[in-house]
Formats: sequence, structure tokens, C-alpha cells
Amino acid sequence: MTTVAYQGEPGSNSATAAQARFPDNAELPCTGFEQALDAVTLGAADVAVIPVDNSAAGRVADVHHLLPESGLFIVDEYFLAIRFDLMAVPGTTLDRVECVRSHVHALGQCRKLLREGGWRTLVSDDTAGAAREIAELGDPRHAALAPPAAAALHGLDVLRAGVEDDPDNTTRFVVLSAEAAFASGIGRPTMTSLFFSVRNIPSALYKALGGFAAGGVNLTKIESYQIGAGLNASRFYVEIEGHPDDERVALALEELRFFSSEVRVLGVFPAHPHRQADT
Repeated sequence: MTTVAYQGEPGSNSATAAQARFPDNAELPCTGFEQALDAVTLGAADVAVIPVDNSAAGRVADVHHLLPESGLFIVDEYFLAIRFDLMAVPGTTLDRVECVRSHVHALGQCRKLLREGGWRTLVSDDTAGAAREIAELGDPRHAALAPPAAAALHGLDVLRAGVEDDPDNTTRFVVLSAEAAFASGIGRPTMTSLFFSVRNIPSALYKALGGFAAGGVNLTKIESYQIGAGLNASRFYVEIEGHPDDERVALALEELRFFSSEVRVLGVFPAHPHRQADT
């Protein structure tokens, strides 16, 4: 049986993603992303399922700073449609609600409802945690924005279902393992993710990425991160379509390494079918 670590409480979107990707396996809820990664590093869990970006809120900032230092590898990805319900203790009606609790990202993804209600908001560490908090509080003036599973888990009534602003709201999760387990790339679309730091020379980034353009390799993501307190060194996170064994990808990576002081392949994994649905 596989033990799956995730950040958040049972009933959260991370828990739903972990259950969907690894059904009927042991779960290890963790208070933070760092704890979930450490669980894999220390052997308490086999894999971690971690959100990296959301179609409405953008990237999950903490994760990309933690990944390079974790020593873990991306071995898979999973896209989850995000749904939020407004829930409260049994017997509550909308006109009694004065305050809504949830994670900051959930509050940002349900702005229309919050404006409509005119409620004040409180930030919780986790969406499912917000549902647990109002269940424990037992105050009909407090409601939570949380995934549908949290209502049943904590015995709450759903006041409004599907209140997310964007009906196509989707979060991408990655599966992290202590073992590289890079996909073979035979007969299926493959993604490659990597971190690199360019040399401190003029046009270094332009030159480093030139091989991808020349070889027709599609970059699906590029993000930059400052390293330390200085302003000279930057680290970049890149995701590309293709496998390092593909000739055009191999040549692009060779050129990248020439103009970089550090290159680390973080993962080679099958592209989730959701990517084909978006094309």
C-alpha cells in the first residue's frame, strides 16, 4: 500500500487529488508543504501530492522555493477541477451569515459571492480546516468556503453549491517521490521539468533558451526565482513538452547547460490528458 502525504486536512482539495490519483491507499495529512515533502524525504510517506498552480490564482508560491532543496523528483501530474460550496452549521440560512472563512486562495476564487453577500472574511490555513473550525464553533453567523467533501465530513449544511467564480477553475498537482522514476516517453506525450541558473553574462537567458526555439521545443512554463539577498543570481523553473532522450530536446538541453551555471532535471513524467483537452 502506498502512503500519500499532502498539505491540508481530510476533505481538502489536496486530499481529493491524493485520493483520485492513489485510491484505496494510506493518507498522511500534513500541516504545511514543507512537512509533506519532509515526510517523503524521511520515509514516512512514499509520495507527496502537492499543488503547484491554479488556473485562477496562479502559482502556489511556497512550493517552487521548496522543491529545489527537497531532493525529490516529479514522477506524475494530476489536474483537479476545483469546486467550492458555501457551508454552515445545520439550520443556518444565508441571511444569518456575517463572516466567511477559508484559505486565502479560495477567498480569491469566490470573489463574486463574497461581494454579493457583503460578508467580512477570515483567512484559515486550509479550506477543509475552515469547515472544521465553523463546525466546532457552532455559530450560525459563520460560514466556510470549502470543497464539497468537507460538508459531509463535518456535518455541515450547504447554503450555496458551486460558488467558484470560474467554472473551469482547475489546480495542477504534482506527485513527488524520492526516486527519480523518469518516464520512458515511448508512445505517449511526456513532460520534462527542470531548474537552471544562468551565468551572469549579458543575454544569458536569451542564449540559454535559444536551443529550445531552434529545435521547436515547446516551453509550457517559465518562472524566475531570486536566490538569496543579492540581485545578480536568478533561478528559473521550466517545463517543456518532450523527453530528454528526444534528439531535439537533448540538443536544447546541451545548449542550456553551456550558458548555465546549474541545471537540474526535476522530473520526466507522462503528460496528463487534461493538457490535450486544452489544445
